[in-house]
Amino acid sequence: MSRYWKLIRLFWTTSLAAEMEYRLNFVVAALTSLGNLGGSIFSLFLFYRTGYTFAGWSWEAALIVLGIFTILQGFSATFLAPNLNKIVSHVQVGTLDFVLLKPIRSQFWLSTHTLSPWGLPDLILGSLIIGYAGQRLGLGIDNYLLSAVPLLFGIVILYSLWFMLGATSIWFVKIYNATEVLRGLLEAGRYPMVAYPAAYRFFFTFVVPVTFLTTVPAEAMLGRVQFSWLIGALVLAIVLFWLSTKWWRFALRFYTSASS
Repeated sequence: MSRYWKLIRLFWTTSLAAEMEYRLNFVVAALTSLGNLGGSIFSLFLFYRTGYTFAGWSWEAALIVLGIFTILQGFSATFLAPNLNKIVSHVQVGTLDFVLLKPIRSQFWLSTHTLSPWGLPDLILGSLIIGYAGQRLGLGIDNYLLSAVPLLFGIVILYSLWFMLGATSIWFVKIYNATEVLRGLLEAGRYPMVAYPAAYRFFFTFVVPVTFLTTVPAEAMLGRVQFSWLIGALVLAIVLFWLSTKWWRFALRFYTSASS
């Protein structure tokens, strides 16, 4: 285990050194994040400006959902997109051969090799939104700590879905459109699930589990989540992570190396 931690430190130090050669990108990323967050807040404001509220969700509670969504966006931009989106190029140009020859798990290498700082603005802005809304709602440190557990489950769920989709590039090399579809579906997590009709809520809970990414952690932070939802998030995270490892090993059976 210590060897893997040393590798992560080496990977991320090298990645940050390379990325910081283009520091203007951080300014662009920050402005982009501000613009996206401003648009999201404005869209949410359009619902609440006339006194309308989502059932059981005040303005501040809905902001917490948006803040969690923004944090997940930052996590994706920092950790997931720089790594998992490159699986396609590794398959296309044959560099996956070199990954498979390394004396570490290929899934670990593909998932942790690169760290991008351009998602930090979303992480910071999301935390600020949650802090503002939490202060207005009188939330304490125990509320934030409680929500960290389902949020961790949500991160595992998001990673597993993204990785399994990336692994399909072994059969279908050009899957960029599929990843964009996934990211588009995840946009539904900007708002509480009660904002959608019943059919959509079913889809975003049992087909594409967006509910477990934002709404469940927000409910936990507000201190009103049902224990069954936490158990469901835990089970789903474990099952999807296990499936991602099995799916990757299954996909590698069909991989034809560039040298063959």
